[in-house]
Amino acid sequence: MSNFIQGLLRLKRGPWELVATILIALGVFMLMQPFVMWGFTYSFITTLIGTVMFIIVSHFPE
Repeated sequence: MSNFIQGLLRLKRGPWELVATILIALGVFMLMQPFVMWGFTYSFITTLIGTVMFIIVSHFPE
């Protein structure tokens, strides 16, 4: 766990890609769930933020 946090603080690609991937997956889940309207409402922006974050993070050093 501490390696993950150190990777985030040092702007390493691996941990930030994991965070971006989780955001994308969360956005897709929010889009497909039928329970709460706010989840559906904010699903596109969550997926968009995760995608843009993944594109930016892919340029970080390993």
